[in-house]
Amino acid sequence: MMMPELRGLRQDIHPSKTEAGDAISAIIIAISMIASHCKKLQYQRKIVLVTNGRGKMDDDDLSAITGKVREDNIQLTVLGVDFDDPDYGYKEEDKDLVKASNEAMLKTLTEECNGSFGTVAQAIGELGVPRMKEVRPVHSFKGFLTLGNAEEYSTAMHIPVERYPRTMVQRPPAASNFVIRSDLAPGESTQSTATLIGDDGAGIGDLAAVKNARTYQVVDEDAPGGKRDVERDELAKGYEYGRTAVHISESDQNVTTYETSSGMDVIGFVTKEQFERFMEMSRTNVIIAQKTDDKASMALSSFIHALYETDSYAIARLVAKENKQPLIVLLVPSIESDFECLYDVELPFSEDIRSYRFLPLDRVITVAGKTLTQHRNLPSATLQRAMSDLVDHMDLSNYGQDDEGNPSEYMPIDDTFSPVLHRINQVIKHRAVHSDVEIPPPYEILTRYSKPPEELVSKAQPYLDKMLAVADVKKVPPKVRSRKYRRDVPKPLSGLDVAALLNTTERRQRISPQNAVPEFKQLLANADNLETIQDACTQLSAIIFDVIRHSVGDSGYARALEAIRVMREETVELEEPKAFNDFVKDLKSKILSGELGGERREMWWLVRVNKVGLIQKRECHPSDVSEEEAKAFMSAK
Repeated sequence: MMMPELRGLRQDIHPSKTEAGDAISAIIIAISMIASHCKKLQYQRKIVLVTNGRGKMDDDDLSAITGKVREDNIQLTVLGVDFDDPDYGYKEEDKDLVKASNEAMLKTLTEECNGSFGTVAQAIGELGVPRMKEVRPVHSFKGFLTLGNAEEYSTAMHIPVERYPRTMVQRPPAASNFVIRSDLAPGESTQSTATLIGDDGAGIGDLAAVKNARTYQVVDEDAPGGKRDVERDELAKGYEYGRTAVHISESDQNVTTYETSSGMDVIGFVTKEQFERFMEMSRTNVIIAQKTDDKASMALSSFIHALYETDSYAIARLVAKENKQPLIVLLVPSIESDFECLYDVELPFSEDIRSYRFLPLDRVITVAGKTLTQHRNLPSATLQRAMSDLVDHMDLSNYGQDDEGNPSEYMPIDDTFSPVLHRINQVIKHRAVHSDVEIPPPYEILTRYSKPPEELVSKAQPYLDKMLAVADVKKVPPKVRSRKYRRDVPKPLSGLDVAALLNTTERRQRISPQNAVPEFKQLLANADNLETIQDACTQLSAIIFDVIRHSVGDSGYARALEAIRVMREETVELEEPKAFNDFVKDLKSKILSGELGGERREMWWLVRVNKVGLIQKRECHPSDVSEEEAKAFMSAK
């Protein structure tokens, strides 16, 4: 069924205004329609009957109906309006005798046909429960699990196995880009759009798919705009080595391929205690013997039992396909009552491991090497007890209830669904049928576990208040935005303006070369007029020129570059790009003319590499520098 037919179906189906219909006759007609259309072909046959059960029904042919439903493998579902359902917790009082008789008749029919019987209210409620879809897995490796060299030694282990994904990340459907299609003749298209073509040659709806085009450009000072378009065939592959692009021709590309052969070779064993769970780097896969190979199944079972009985794991080198990169995987045995297999996860190479050292959490080591167990940065015993009590009273492990009212797990994994995935699917289904109706809210089952239970939170509130009091938790001062320069200025809780009391703007007007960057930022933070900003930039410019002029070799270039970067960022934020642009133009002129202590072209090369040139109009609106002018300025001339 296509979407136009599904939307039209909503307009064609209307609730019946009479209660005189025979539901049994409706089932007979549905069986006849299915039999004439499906015949003996492989169809999924299903009948859904929705009724209030108030019409008169003929039960003479129930046995024949049951036999036909079973013979044709039809799934019968009966949904009744206000039908009794003890499991759902509903029972209609003072029910009509005809409806009670019909309800019992339909329930017996569905039970004999192995169908489903329930109320419409239950069916509507279950529409919000996501349906899990089982997919057929595809093997990612099919080869031999080996231990030893099977080509030279007959005693080596050589088992044909298959590898399938055990867990996969389910992602929501991706969106596509479309445009409103222009008025095109049937079958006509343009170079810029790829129109969706239907059976009649016309576009589907008013949309056309977007066609992407990719162009390649290289720097050419003689070409208009400083760039020239080139074809992909004219380009060559290069590898970045530091700041240099290393070209490797196509004839030498084979040297970059690590030649490997497909296989899974056991290279060692470790005990169960030696493996740390944080070393897993991939999703889990399952390894089984190749199907219809009894000898392989027996051999793999022996290997699995050997690992299981010795509490050991195997480490193997896996190459899924020829010339693919090798992986190191951990093989874990799994034995269940009716299934045996190996689970594998990818392990890191030495280059994948990052070792970080952190300060201990239970003690403070001073510069002199003395160990302190009581410090203002360490939690006290009272604070630890308060936090422990809070955690104990926020326990969710047994907060739920099972069907019998006994304590059970609060968030069973089978009832916890991805809100992002199923919310997107809900919106897509709703918008597909209702093109102009407001999107409904998320299903309750998707948001059920998004916040802790209110009853549990209220019970834990006294312990939270105690923990806050013991830890002396205070709010962070809110940040206010200066109306003039939109700078983030901390607002003290006391309400006192310390900067105004100390009058720092008048006491310090000069920037010290020894502490240029912090003092430059401080001066701009307290600036209340344009003259102060220009004066700060002028002072920092003189300091930068002096650092470059007196630099021994390139020893002062890093310091000067950092000051240039800070000046650029601050002037962009203050929307005063002219001060920086005037400075950087003067800097280039002085460097190329040798006015800053001789040959300093390497400093200009650092400016170009770190892209701290002119501030363009797209970066800061008050700037009058175009993108072409900025690129031309960054040249070495």
